[in-house]
Amino acid sequence: ASLDCCVSLGLFNYCYLRLTSRGRTKCSIMLNFWSSALIRPVPGISTAERDGRTLHRTKRGWMWNSFFLLEEWTGSGKQYVGKLHSDMDTEDGSVKYVLTGDGAGTIFEIDEKSGDIHATRRLDREEKSSYTLSAKAINKTSGQVLERASDFIIKIHDINDNEPKFSKDTYVASVPEMSSIGAFVMRVTATDADDESYGNSAKLVYSILQGQPYFSVEPDTGVIRTALPNMIRENREHYQVVIQAKDMAGQMGGLSGTATVNITLLDVNNSPPRFPHSAYHLSTPESAEVGSSVGRIKANDADAGVNAEMWYSVLDGDGQDVFSIVTDATSQEGVITVKKPLDYESKRTYSLRVQVTNTHVDPQFGHLGPFSDTATVRIAVTDVDEPPVFGRSHYIFEVDENAPPGSSVGTVSARDPDATNHLVKYTIDRHTDLERLFNINSNNGTISTLQALDRETSKWHNISVLATEISEHMPVFIKVQDVNDNAPEFAMYYETFVCENAKAGELIQTISAVDTDEPVIAHQFVFSLSTVNPNFTIYDNEDNTARILTRRGGFSRHEMNSYLLPVVISDNDYPIQSSTSTLTVRVCACDRSRNVQTCSTEALLLSAGLSTGALVAILLCIIILLMIVVLFAALRRQKKKEPLIISKEDVRDNVVSYNDEGGGEEDTQAFDIGTLRNPEVIDTNKMRRDIIPEMLFPFRRISPIKDNTDVRDFINCRLQDNDSDPTAPPYDSLATYAYEGNGSLAESLSSLESSATEGDQDFDYLSHWGPPFKKLADMYIGKETQRET
Repeated sequence: ASLDCCVSLGLFNYCYLRLTSRGRTKCSIMLNFWSSALIRPVPGISTAERDGRTLHRTKRGWMWNSFFLLEEWTGSGKQYVGKLHSDMDTEDGSVKYVLTGDGAGTIFEIDEKSGDIHATRRLDREEKSSYTLSAKAINKTSGQVLERASDFIIKIHDINDNEPKFSKDTYVASVPEMSSIGAFVMRVTATDADDESYGNSAKLVYSILQGQPYFSVEPDTGVIRTALPNMIRENREHYQVVIQAKDMAGQMGGLSGTATVNITLLDVNNSPPRFPHSAYHLSTPESAEVGSSVGRIKANDADAGVNAEMWYSVLDGDGQDVFSIVTDATSQEGVITVKKPLDYESKRTYSLRVQVTNTHVDPQFGHLGPFSDTATVRIAVTDVDEPPVFGRSHYIFEVDENAPPGSSVGTVSARDPDATNHLVKYTIDRHTDLERLFNINSNNGTISTLQALDRETSKWHNISVLATEISEHMPVFIKVQDVNDNAPEFAMYYETFVCENAKAGELIQTISAVDTDEPVIAHQFVFSLSTVNPNFTIYDNEDNTARILTRRGGFSRHEMNSYLLPVVISDNDYPIQSSTSTLTVRVCACDRSRNVQTCSTEALLLSAGLSTGALVAILLCIIILLMIVVLFAALRRQKKKEPLIISKEDVRDNVVSYNDEGGGEEDTQAFDIGTLRNPEVIDTNKMRRDIIPEMLFPFRRISPIKDNTDVRDFINCRLQDNDSDPTAPPYDSLATYAYEGNGSLAESLSSLESSATEGDQDFDYLSHWGPPFKKLADMYIGKETQRET
């Protein structure tokens, strides 16, 4: 068997002592973790004497400092830590060892008899690197503390069980192109969870696995640098570098970790722009508008971003004043545009010398320049069949109204600007002359009228003339000149009144006139009467107005209610036009203040009467009211009265209803109720005292009605008698018959003819009348029986 013993002696931390023997053995010198006993010589005894006898150890104290234990132990069973032992332990089993502190009882356990300490499971230094515990020895029987409690530490020694780890799996870095050797790129750092203070478990060394010979890494710091000079982005832009970190100082058996670094070369302006061609040929039609594009040219620049930005300019050439070039910021192209109008007949080719230059130049790479280039651009102008061109932008002609058809209005002229100089044909756009008022000579462009024009109908005529090379529209405005062909007339309708008490020379009306003609300077109207009028006269105010005055007084509307006054109105244009307008003057009654009260009987009626709409509304209201009255009367006639007897099988006492308005308190002979109740009573010929008979009727006896006559026959008989009786009540009276017949087997059930007492009645016959009378028989027969009892 083998026993590993560790002892803490002096300045030594620990040592391993392996003893080999057969059977069980103990470390004879009692080397353990908790005691460092020194064998001291006995005073006065020499070395030779000591060799000749047994030596005794001096008494050991309860002293220890630290225990050491390797992490991640892979042995079977529990891992032995060390042994506690007291000098007071005579190994007779009376001493008990007690362990407390970090992990006591869970991670670490002690044999209370022998003091052996074991670890119950594998320990990881990265989780916890040391444990502080306390131990003491007590008497198992009395519980007396033999050795006071003392603290000690169990330290976990590290093993290389953790590989280095980078903070990221992938890093992104960049470095400018054309950098020199050793240019800094970036720094990567890895960490190792092992103990840095013990051994080389956490000592890392960096190396490059992929990315050579372009980049290198410093072994101690992890700084990545360029390894080749003047790397060009245009040749290769992206690089992938793999960095390894290895512990144990990079020795064999160490653990390692890797990370990927993606490195991009940043662009610098080291490539000048260059035109792919020294000369360019472009063409454009002569009809190209100013500002339109002729074509595009582009120079090549291998750089990117702002380093590839360029601007174009025109250096010289005969087309410098006709064309210009601008830079398209998006596509970095030079766009050549038209600066002035082109004319194929004047000049057909142009030449330009164009320059391209970088906008951002890096002086560091100026030796790679120049950073500009030039090229020649030749532009050819192509011919276009152009439409005829008029000599003016528009024409304005004047023509007199009422001019005879075929009168000349004016002449338009156009020419063909092409080199062939074709003839121009003229036509009128009929969309602008729908009434076909004008015509044009197709050869010389002379415009004439097709019919007479009326200025009052249309003062201006706007037409378009076409020059038929390629339908070039030319607006032509024709103004119709006015001719004095309309006579002046009243400016409005006048209602003129004269009072009956008017005096001579009194103003009754002021009139004015209008003329649809257009005057040369201004209208000047002259007012006069067609004939001399003894009642009225006119006075011209010479401001296109005139006053109507009375020539006498004392007008009477009974003699003449109105006067017709013809007024002649003339203008001063050539030829002079005049018209006669009639002014109606009505005679009215006025008060002292010359306020009109009434003018005639008709006017009076019109003022006091109602309008036609009001009369129609009143008539409609009257008709609606009459219709409502007629409808109400019809409904009253059609209203049915309730029948006296609702059911024919109702055998109760009949009730006679009277709804007749009688003749008052003295009317005692109008009706005799007894005749309705007794058919055998003979009605005498009685006269109503409120009616004077026109003739005397012979005495008429009503035929008697036989006994047991049916009710229907009785009513029909009485109805016939009343219909043929001239002395019967008026036709608006109501005669109601409610006779109870004598044919009932049960005779009358009315209490009017019943006996005063019920003792004479025998109700046994009720039981023979059938089920409807069974209940009634039980009631009356039962009462009779009780009375007899």
